[in-house]
Order: sequence, then C-alpha cells, then structure tokens
Amino acid sequence: MQKLICFVCVGVLATVVADQSGPAPSATPNGQTLPIAPPSPTSQSMTSESPGAQPTPSGAVENSVVKVFSSMRAPDLWKPWAKQPPTEVTGSGVVIEGRRILTNAHVVVFSSEIQVQANQAGDKISATLEGIAPGIDLAVLKLEDDKFFDTHRPLARADKLPDIKDAVMVYGYPIGGTSLSVTKGIVSRVEFVPYNFPVSGLRVQLDAAINAGNSGGPAVVDDKMIGLAFSHLGGAENIGYVIPCEEIDLFIRGVADNKRYAKPGFYEEWQTLENPALRSFLHLEDSVKGVIIRRPFSDDASYPLKQWDVITRVGETAIDDQGMVKIPPNLRIDFPYLVQHVAKNGKLPLTIVRSGKQMHVDLPAPPDYPLIIREWGDSYPSYFICGPMVFCEATAQVITTLTTTSKGMDWLMYLVFSGSPLAKKYGEKQQFQGERLVYVSSPFFPHKLSKGYTKPVLKVVQSLNRQPVKNLAHLVQTIRDSNDDFITIECAGRGGENWVFPRKEMISATEEILTDNGIRSQGSPDVMLVWTAHPPK
Repeated sequence: MQKLICFVCVGVLATVVADQSGPAPSATPNGQTLPIAPPSPTSQSMTSESPGAQPTPSGAVENSVVKVFSSMRAPDLWKPWAKQPPTEVTGSGVVIEGRRILTNAHVVVFSSEIQVQANQAGDKISATLEGIAPGIDLAVLKLEDDKFFDTHRPLARADKLPDIKDAVMVYGYPIGGTSLSVTKGIVSRVEFVPYNFPVSGLRVQLDAAINAGNSGGPAVVDDKMIGLAFSHLGGAENIGYVIPCEEIDLFIRGVADNKRYAKPGFYEEWQTLENPALRSFLHLEDSVKGVIIRRPFSDDASYPLKQWDVITRVGETAIDDQGMVKIPPNLRIDFPYLVQHVAKNGKLPLTIVRSGKQMHVDLPAPPDYPLIIREWGDSYPSYFICGPMVFCEATAQVITTLTTTSKGMDWLMYLVFSGSPLAKKYGEKQQFQGERLVYVSSPFFPHKLSKGYTKPVLKVVQSLNRQPVKNLAHLVQTIRDSNDDFITIECAGRGGENWVFPRKEMISATEEILTDNGIRSQGSPDVMLVWTAHPPK
C-alpha cells in the first residue's frame, strides 16, 4: 500500500506526524509514516537564494504567503493527565478573506503558541486558532495585530478545479533555507480519496516538489490559488498533493460562526457491477449501470438500502459500472464525491434498483462514522484516576503508535494473540450509541492497594462490579454510585488478572496519590463533570 507523508512541517518526528493528523490513503483510520524523502536533485525549486532563479509570477502572491511557527504539545498516551514536551515546528500559510490565515491542521494542532511571519519580514506576529478540521487537514488562524492585513491582501482563489497539465507554482517555506521557496510543476491528476477516516475529499496531484515545511502553502495557477499543499508520497520523486479550493470553500463555510466543520458522508460498503455473473445473478437489464451494495451501513429494517441493491444515480447524475461519474469538463471521479454537493439536511437522494424494480430513496448522510476506537482529532484523550489506577478511553493512536518501534510491534502482537478488544475492535462500528473502549493506560501508581498485582498496561476493562462498561463516563458513574464494599474489575481478553479494591479506601487514597505524583486533576474535564455531579457514596 502506498504511504503518504502527510505531516510535512519542519521539526516533527515522522512517528508523531502520522499519529496525529496526517491524511491516510486508505479508508481505515490507521497509517504509519515513512521517513521524509530528501528533495530530488531534479526538482524545479526556485528561491531567492538559488543562483539564476527566475522571478515568481506575481509579487502579490509572495506578499500573501506566510511562515507559520508552532509550539506543539501532543497528548501523552501513557500519561494522559500530561502532555508531551513541546516540539517546535514550522509550516506555511496564506492570507484569505476575513483577515485570516489559512494553513494545514497538522501544522497547528495541539499548539500552545502560534506565530506567523510575512515574507522578508523580521517580526513574528502572535496568532490564535479560529477553526480547525483535522479530518480534511485545514485550519484558520486569527492574528493579534490586525493591521498586518492592511499591507498583506488575501490571495484570490480559483472558482473551478484546475485542468490536467496546468502549470502550477507551489509557495512555502520547506527545509533547505529560510526564505520563501517556489517549486514549479504541472497538475497530474484529480481524484476523490479518503483523507482522515471517515472524511473523504478531492485531492490534486502535482509533480512539483513538496517537502517538509511546505504544508499550508498555496498552489497557484495564473496568480490564483488552486489549493493548499499538505503531503507528498513517500518513496517517490516529486509526487505532491494539494487540497483544492472546492474543499477549502466547504471548510470555511463550515467553521463560520465558530461552528465545527461537518461534511456529509457515504459509509456503505459497495462494489462495482462489471462482472457478468453478478449482472445475471441480479437479473439486470443491459441498460442498468451502477454499483452494488455489498453491506449497508445499518441492518435496521427501516434503513433505505439493503444488500444487493444497485445504486444507479446520485441525485440526477448517473453512475457507471465502475462507480465513477463524469464531472465537466473532463474529469471522471468516484461517485461518493457527489455527496458533499447533493446531500441536503443530512439526506442523500438516490435512484436504486431492487429486485428488478427502480425506486427512489433518501439515504442518511451523517458527518461522522461511529467508530468504537476513534482518532483523537484535536482533543486530548479522556482519562480518570481512581486510587492507583488510570483509566482512559481508547483512541486510534494507541494502536498506530505501537507500529513505530520494534518493541511496540511486540506489544501489538501480544494484543492480537491475547484477543484484546484494542486489536479486535480497531476499525469497527459502535454496536450502540456512545460505545467506547476503556483501558488502563499506565502502570499502577505505587500504593499498598495494588500489592501483589502485575502491571495492567493496555488491559481493556470489560466490567466493573459485574456491569459491562459502556464508556469512560459510564465507568466513572458506576464507581461514583456504587454501594458495594469492593470495586471489582474484570478485563477482556485472555491472560491478565481481575482486580479487587476496597471501594472507600480506593476513593479516599486518590487525593494522596495525585499529590505524590504531581498530578493536578483526577480526570479530564468531561469525566469530572460526571464525577462531581454528586458526591460518591
């Protein structure tokens, strides 16, 4: 499988990069990174430091591009009450309408401080995060000094997708120098692909060199931005990727008025209708073209789609037997691209053929896929400390982080062979609303209560006091409201132990344990609202 180097900003380790927000080239919320390839000696890079460099097409474009400095503190998976040490990263950005800066989400996610610097300027200006969408890898910044925009005008955006073979210039601040760099190439292809699961979107491929630090810089055709650089293909020369303006416009509208970006999605499992036996099996006429529903998103009797349904149209647009639709003037793209344009009020109009009969249905098109183990997005993980134990809600990063070292791979194999839900339920849909995995993220804190027990790291909590644990809030509520003398914890999977603690002593020892270990809060804000709703019994 091809791997994208998605976190192309300077100063971040590749393993941290993929675990945070890098868009993945598959439909599952995983992905490991490869080392960022050095610039090709044949890349057409032009900077003011390069001998014989040609001038950029427009001084106005240069004036709109900025360098972004970010002090990033990512979550600490093994100590969820803490953050990792700060990492200084740099990327690029561009001035847009509304006196704002557009950049990539992965340049500024989990940042405690953000600054921007204009081309050939000596001063840095403090910035704050106005809106972010890790799923599509976009973010908007506001500056503390609004006067900056009096002399740095927004860069115009193209109102249509670029054509294949269009000459394009990519602006930014990649590795290899400190001044503004420009690389030149052509548009190679336009596709509709997964970004960060479950978000999919259009992606433009260029042969212009895109390297670490280019993230958030504009790709320009005829002095108009056609998109924002965000990744390149590891192991290949001069294959870079750009988020086109169509996706940028959807994002900007979505985060208006401080609303979170919500993009309708299509989550059915489908396959093409090319095989003659499939057509005969379904008794389809030659005129019927489309895709087959292999497994619908829901098995509920009232759900609009069933197994073996054939989708022939999305709205008024016909689908061919390879699941593609034609987009004027000369593009052919996977049909789920139409969802973001056709869906209204969370419903997607479809024409289907079922048992030889044509019918019209309205399919739900929610903005989220309810995974049991989710990405952390731009939020720190939820946790709760009770006595010597640290409980945490599982995120996809628990698994992806294990793939980055040989020791981590040993842990991953242990999870697989022990039947841990961390491995078994990775990528699975919730069976009920709010279902999440709760696991023990850290060794026991030193205390007599844990005497004789082995280290519980990465053990999934199956039940507490014989009640199946639905999520972390449910675990906290169960401890809070229990009348039992003991707290009994059973773990899922093979191996490990069951733990029994005296309930009152476990609760009363918590404050002392927090103080001894320099921990400021017993839990994340969301679960503390549950814990303090009323005093534990």
